[in-house]
Amino acid sequence: MKKYLPILVIVVAAVTGAVFLRDYISFDVLRDNRQALLDFRDSHFVWTALGFVAGYFAIVALSLPGAAVASITGGFLFGLGIGTVFNVLAATLGASAIFWAVQLGFGSKLADQLSKSEGRVAQVMAGLRNNAVSVLLMLRLVPVVPFFVANVLPALVGIRFFQFFWTTALGIVPGGLVFTWIGVGIGDVFDRGGTPDLSLIWSPHILGPLLGLAALAALPMIFKNKEQ
Repeated sequence: MKKYLPILVIVVAAVTGAVFLRDYISFDVLRDNRQALLDFRDSHFVWTALGFVAGYFAIVALSLPGAAVASITGGFLFGLGIGTVFNVLAATLGASAIFWAVQLGFGSKLADQLSKSEGRVAQVMAGLRNNAVSVLLMLRLVPVVPFFVANVLPALVGIRFFQFFWTTALGIVPGGLVFTWIGVGIGDVFDRGGTPDLSLIWSPHILGPLLGLAALAALPMIFKNKEQ
């Protein structure tokens, strides 16, 4: 039971958060408390930074609602540069916590069983492991797969933790920049009575470069398959 306890905590927290916390981690709450947050940041910058990173970590690690709100809050409070660093740090640590929980619980055992199987499943497993870096980077660069799935899947197929960690940290930087950038200008959006346009990430001038980076990440995998 000790091995499964972290997973149970995540599941219970995710369900509880979906039911009770959705209204408390929202753009409306950020708008209503933005001046108080700015005042606290100006008076207690270190505590604000630590509290923000810890809160964002908890949102990701426990699969709570509000990751996009947290990313934009990072830009709002700390600006593009520092905000991106804090966002990427917190999201990477939270994703690593989920990976560790799944791998500790049943991920490593399931990965071993799948590796010992025959047929198509074993081929897919081998392909993922042989091209782990390219696949992990593509999962992060193009946000077509839910963030939670991109955290759990590598643990289930036996990806090494260090590969998961650094590809996550690197791969979420472009998307993190976009959301942090939205947060930098969110005060003006609130002043106009609007809400942040999160669909910006799907616009051609944003999605195009992300797809280009994903294509670059896929090149080693393509060349390796051609050589084989």
